[in-house]
Amino acid sequence: MEKYASKFWTKNYDKHVKPNLDYPTEGLGKIFDEKMKGAAEKNMIACWFMEREMGYKELRDMCHRLATFLQKNGFEKGDVVAVCLPNCQQYLVANFGCFLAGGVASGCSPLLSQDEIEYQLKDSNAKAIVTLDKVYAAHLRSILSKLPNLKIIITTNISQYMGLSKIKVILGKLLGKIPKGKVKPYPGKKVTWFKEVMETPPDVKEVSIDVENDLACLQYTGGTTGRPKGTRLTHKNISANLLQWQNWADFHDELVLSGFPMFHIAGLLVAHAAVYTQSKQILIANPRDTGHIIAEWIEKRPTILANVPTLYNMIVNDKKSKKIPKSTLDKVKAYVSGAAPFPAEAIKDFEKAMKAENKVLEVYGQTETSPLVTANPYLGEKKIGKVGLPLQDTEIKIVDIETGEPVELGKPGELLFRGPQVTKGYHNKPEATAKTIEPDGWLHTGDVGTMDEDGHVQIVDRVKDMIIVSGFKVYSVHVEDVLTKHDKIEIAALVGIPDKSRPGSEIVKCYIMLKEGIKATEEIKNEIKKFADENLSKYEKPKMWEFREELPLTTVGKVLKRELRDENK
Repeated sequence: MEKYASKFWTKNYDKHVKPNLDYPTEGLGKIFDEKMKGAAEKNMIACWFMEREMGYKELRDMCHRLATFLQKNGFEKGDVVAVCLPNCQQYLVANFGCFLAGGVASGCSPLLSQDEIEYQLKDSNAKAIVTLDKVYAAHLRSILSKLPNLKIIITTNISQYMGLSKIKVILGKLLGKIPKGKVKPYPGKKVTWFKEVMETPPDVKEVSIDVENDLACLQYTGGTTGRPKGTRLTHKNISANLLQWQNWADFHDELVLSGFPMFHIAGLLVAHAAVYTQSKQILIANPRDTGHIIAEWIEKRPTILANVPTLYNMIVNDKKSKKIPKSTLDKVKAYVSGAAPFPAEAIKDFEKAMKAENKVLEVYGQTETSPLVTANPYLGEKKIGKVGLPLQDTEIKIVDIETGEPVELGKPGELLFRGPQVTKGYHNKPEATAKTIEPDGWLHTGDVGTMDEDGHVQIVDRVKDMIIVSGFKVYSVHVEDVLTKHDKIEIAALVGIPDKSRPGSEIVKCYIMLKEGIKATEEIKNEIKKFADENLSKYEKPKMWEFREELPLTTVGKVLKRELRDENK
């Protein structure tokens, strides 16, 4: 433990990175408002969405109007605003406007089912929601009787700030490319259109914020293991992580292109960091539309990209990516990657295709850490396949999964973190909080990892994904990393199947998704199995194989192993 406590890794920080920082003492509403005001005075662009450009002056004015509307309709400090939208300008306005009004922002995926939306709105006790007209008509209106605390419903259409001509919007709605739904009033609820809210004269009443204790976000976990948990993130948690990231990467006035949805913690960080660094951002509503992403890339020439590894792979596999000029690729300073493992071989392939040596910047974190706790150096050498060094003022210890005792450097164990960005707990879930966060603030991540002699962290598995074969521990991330070195494999996903003949032991099953255009012939299957025989130890080698054209993924591109395990029950 003494080795970890010494924070020896700080000697490997980039020269401009300070090991200790002085964190903001003001609430996010004021912090972001001052950032937007400064950028507006310089007539800076805030974002693009499709064919519409929005300046910081307009964005700030809209945030003030939404905050005023909330306050004039009974919204008080600490009330929750659920933001149930894809990436668009309205999301930015709802999020920052909520902070200005003294509220708590809670991202909610518009892709959720009616039951899932009901659960999250009930659990968060949301007083207001900003959502699509389609979501209101299809899901929300029929459950309003079960949501007595939800008083304010603001609806919008994705096309309202796209900048498209009326003809394009009408055609888009007729063809189903732009979702739409009828918005009818509901007794006892304030149901209104976003554009009507924007007619409110701005007059925000300042709200006093206790940054250490007042919540800024109630951010729900992905729910890959049952019902999502609302993670309580304070103003201090989020502002601290933003300052850590800005100092780490030294970003100022960048142009950011990201497919991360803002209702996910990674996408929220991108949106927050763009405003915090007075940068521009290109809003992507559909991250699976790689053609649109590439077109925006070519036209706008971003300096920073931030995506999940699967999206980077999808971009490389899209033939249109070959049309990106070298001068445009040269403009990119970093390809930030997070939210899922990026196999080392896939990173090498991506950097080669994008002519981007030493530019993939892997980071690591969780919803519970606001989200970042480690990152590869921005300027210095990045260790491919590792997620970097602990950030400023961030403590780490790696402990034996069974005993809880610290392990030696290089040995695998569960990663625990403590720092200013770490949550104090979950909403209305004291048992889950006690299980995850120790009384002295240490967060159990549920991830198995190692730390090398330079302080770089490598993720080798999730505790729950670790497979036990006759007493041997099989780390699925390691095996997947080895298998994806095969030039025909796009994604490999390992799960453990209970071995009925050996109680307490499991059988390793591997799901394979091949690269685009490659068929799963018997010859290819045998070639991959032979590759596994030659590169994996006996107990690591999969005994069961399944080749699929698609695998179940979360909204940000993580493989849903729970679904794969459930199939085998």
